[in-house]
Amino acid sequence: MSREKLENAVEQILINIGEDPKREGLLKTPHRVAKSFEFLTKGYTQDPKEILNQALFTTTNDEMVLVRDIEFYSMCEHHLLPIIGRVHVAYIPNGKVVGLSKIPRIVEVFARRLQIQEQLTEQIADAINDTIKPKGVAVVVHARHMCMEMRGVEKINSTTISSALRGLFKSDSKTRAEFFNLINTPTPSNF
Repeated sequence: MSREKLENAVEQILINIGEDPKREGLLKTPHRVAKSFEFLTKGYTQDPKEILNQALFTTTNDEMVLVRDIEFYSMCEHHLLPIIGRVHVAYIPNGKVVGLSKIPRIVEVFARRLQIQEQLTEQIADAINDTIKPKGVAVVVHARHMCMEMRGVEKINSTTISSALRGLFKSDSKTRAEFFNLINTPTPSNF
């Protein structure tokens, strides 16, 4: 990514919307936006399989592992506006578990790319499924899309929910029901 090219592009956007990039409040805006875009899209330079493989551990556990309420920020690939939400990720080990912090890191890798929610959900599930090779993976994403709230239909607080189920979560109704029950149970207030 060329920061200079990004800065020039932002300057052109400012000019095209009728602004003066030389006025005091906008002097450093191209630099700030370019730096911001580098951070907001850093997922393109990260390998999710490498992250997961760094923390795989042998286990005899064969019960569900769930990390829920993982907050994320992403950007809509259609309008470059924010997507804000939470992800719930569960898997059933098949001889291996992954360090718990790696699950939110995987969410972050895919969220820090231009996205649509449906694809984000699938990418998280597939990365875990392909790398850990569990008996099943479940991912649910709840998100608000600023492209629906700030423009277009302007429906404030509308929420989109997407899911990706693999293995036992897809084939076994009891496993699926347990997962959805756990993610819909309120978090105790003492947490």
